[in-house]
Amino acid sequence: MDYIKAFVIGGLFCAIGQIFIDKTKLTPAKILVGYVVAGVILSAFGIYEHIADFAGAGASVPLTGFGHTLATSVKEAVDQHGFLGAFTGGLSGTAGGITAAIVFGTAVALIFKPHKK
Repeated sequence: MDYIKAFVIGGLFCAIGQIFIDKTKLTPAKILVGYVVAGVILSAFGIYEHIADFAGAGASVPLTGFGHTLATSVKEAVDQHGFLGAFTGGLSGTAGGITAAIVFGTAVALIFKPHKK
């Protein structure tokens, strides 16, 4: 049942993004940034944690989950370190994801060659 919940919620996030791509003039980059911001806002109101508890990886893997991790990490760092935590919490909480993006992005760039259209 956990797989079905993750598939449905993750698929819903993807379907919403596809609707934005098809029906608006927003670029995919703006939509992706919107997803991160939505994750932060939903975390601020305490909503995203309930979604993540219900859907598991279906909510923690998409970019909304990255926004949720950012918001949660900043909140914890501010509680521990005060004002300075607002600047350090996001990076320390998401360092694994950022490192993976850099490593895999570099590997793909080294393996494949771009082609002109």
